[in-house]
Amino acid sequence: MAGVNWRSLGTALGASRLLGAVLACAALSLVVHSGHWSGAEGSWCLFAWALSFSVTTLVLLVELAGAQARSPVPWREGPPAMASMAALLCLSASVVYPLWFLRGRDNRGRGHAVAACVCSCLATLAYASEVWLSHARPGETTGYMATTPGRLKVLECFIACVIFVFVSDVDYARHGALQWCMAVYGICFVLSFLAAAACLTGSTGRLPVSFPRYVVACAMLGALMYATAAVIWPVFNFDRRYGNPSRPSFCQSMAVGRCSWDSALAVAILSCANLLAYLADLVYSGRIIFVRS
Repeated sequence: MAGVNWRSLGTALGASRLLGAVLACAALSLVVHSGHWSGAEGSWCLFAWALSFSVTTLVLLVELAGAQARSPVPWREGPPAMASMAALLCLSASVVYPLWFLRGRDNRGRGHAVAACVCSCLATLAYASEVWLSHARPGETTGYMATTPGRLKVLECFIACVIFVFVSDVDYARHGALQWCMAVYGICFVLSFLAAAACLTGSTGRLPVSFPRYVVACAMLGALMYATAAVIWPVFNFDRRYGNPSRPSFCQSMAVGRCSWDSALAVAILSCANLLAYLADLVYSGRIIFVRS
């Protein structure tokens, strides 16, 4: 067919994109068909697969049509960011779905649920390969979102969003120290999101400071603030003076929903994970050479 760039599907990068989209769509279809999903956790898995499939299909269609130059998003920035996001979304669904919907499941329709888990895991691998294939090589002219700091920005925002989900189960208003942690999560998310949004909209020149200085300052501030949250949050949730160091017995008997103690523990772990992400971001941002065409 004239006007269609079929060669874009013949590359390793195009094949990994197509495979990721097909597997994400397969996982979504299997779960919807079986009906084995419910609540916020099931909705999240469906959202993760649907969004991954949608953004990847959009990228494939643009490349097939050869319309990269007409895209409102700089093409050096958009696909790498979308690949990173899709990999994280499918990874989270690959963890959440079996934990919530395979344990204790009867044999009726179990095959569909297991197949959906397999497809989700394979989609994660496909998107991870796309991330690796589109990653910036030394000396290569590329966009910021294809570099290690750009990937870390996506990771930082994603972890912050997951923290917001879990923290909704915790009574953080009971102490000012926990409210400080909430401020840390919110401020750092906004700063990282602005860096990614500036790249995806091609407006890095509109920042009040140069973009390299902004990302370094953002990473440094994020590392310092998350260092305080990584210490304060566990103390004021699990120390005997402020919280409960052991898991309450009622958490084991809960049939639905999340236990607040479990959610607090998840936030503590994710805070440490994001601290490591910001530290790595600071190291890479301080030495990266960003080449502009």
